Amino acid sequence: MLPLALDLSRLRVVLVGGGDALTKRLALVDDAGAAEVLVFAPQPGDALRAAAGERLRHGLPDAAALAGTALVIAAGLPRADAAAVAAAAHAAGALVNVEDVVELCDVHLPALVRRGELTIAVSTGGKSPALARRLKRHLEAAFGPEWQDRLEELAAARLRWRAEGLSPGEISRRSDAYLDEREWLS
Repeated sequence: MLPLALDLSRLRVVLVGGGDALTKRLALVDDAGAAEVLVFAPQPGDALRAAAGERLRHGLPDAAALAGTALVIAAGLPRADAAAVAAAAHAAGALVNVEDVVELCDVHLPALVRRGELTIAVSTGGKSPALARRLKRHLEAAFGPEWQDRLEELAAARLRWRAEGLSPGEISRRSDAYLDEREWLS
């Protein structure tokens, strides 16, 4: 596994499926700043209809609908439909995540703690979502809302140091010292 952070504001994302599982995935990509999202649902519920709005398409996507898509997320589908969607998405060159079907996945969706631009991710490679959820709760307690401001403060200091012409190594050393002085990670 290689954890990566995807900038969804620059990528086309397609969600396929239904139920609470897909509604949660839609919230996840919306929270991540996804700009181009289509949602395909054979039988969308009221919550998914409300969350998806004009992005909702009834049924499953065809090859044309998946063209140019970077990421396909499937949740709440029967296994046969999920396998067909994954195959079509792979044929279109998209990365795929299928809820609870590890062998169909290229990517796994981590449990996330967001504090502004600070994102802490926990992944078990699909082996134990329960462990990922527990670790997420632990991290939420350890990294409260104050971390949003702390990140902004450190980022501003880093920009000043860069403007001063400091080397990347010196900026890294000063960042460590800044964290130590404030005892944020003690």
